[in-house]
Amino acid sequence: EVQLVESGGGLVQAGGSLRLSCAASGFTFDGTIGWFRQAPGKEREGVSCIMTTNGGTFYADSVKGRFTISTSNTKNTVYLEMNSLTPEDTAVYYCAVTPTPLGILGLIPRLYEDWGQGTQVTVSS
Repeated sequence: EVQLVESGGGLVQAGGSLRLSCAASGFTFDGTIGWFRQAPGKEREGVSCIMTTNGGTFYADSVKGRFTISTSNTKNTVYLEMNSLTPEDTAVYYCAVTPTPLGILGLIPRLYEDWGQGTQVTVSS
């Protein structure tokens, strides 16, 4: 059984940084790990994803150059380094996994089977 636990969220001022972590267990296949976010009243959107086979990464245009996704050496933890945060980044952030290497399609939420419970990120102006 796949279990995903996000951590690292919190309250930060605009321009600040946070690093989110997603601890994965029961995930032994090669596929895609993604970070998503959902703001109040909005649909869940893809933020970034990483292919566990070749380390390929993809980012939403809104976070390119500010966010960086990476994995631990054992691939059981995925990080999302978030810099230059703005109030528009305020949302609940989720990680998700799928055994399919999705490439750029890894930013589409409905393609994932397993999700964490989310961690709140709030950016104050």
